[in-house]
Amino acid sequence: MVVPDMTGELEKALSEASSRSWTQRARAERDLASFADVPEAAEALAGLLLDVEDTAVPRQTAEALARAGTVAAVRLIALAVSEADAPQADWLLTGVHDALVGPGGVSHVAVVCGQLARDPEEAVRRGAAAVSAWADETGG
Repeated sequence: MVVPDMTGELEKALSEASSRSWTQRARAERDLASFADVPEAAEALAGLLLDVEDTAVPRQTAEALARAGTVAAVRLIALAVSEADAPQADWLLTGVHDALVGPGGVSHVAVVCGQLARDPEEAVRRGAAAVSAWADETGG
């Protein structure tokens, strides 16, 4: 449930997620990552993860979601990895890598992927397995 005073922030980020400006889309992903469990935000984030206009957007979206670290956030990454073509998947995994080894690196991505291994959706399980294997290789 969205806290009432957060509604304005969410609405602004949702608007920026559909901007033609890659910098606004990149700003939107950072703001939306904490709302990954809100259906409207999840839909926008899924689009940003598979953004074909600029590779920085999927990379930074994957990083922001990995840093958020919730099951809902990592589930979105897993779905995107399972739907992405090889170059897109590489950018998504690079974003996860950035979250794992960058400043304030996170270490829980593989644990959350382990939880997603039991997800009812096969695409989520497949994507989570790929992210988990990759996170294990990089120490995350």
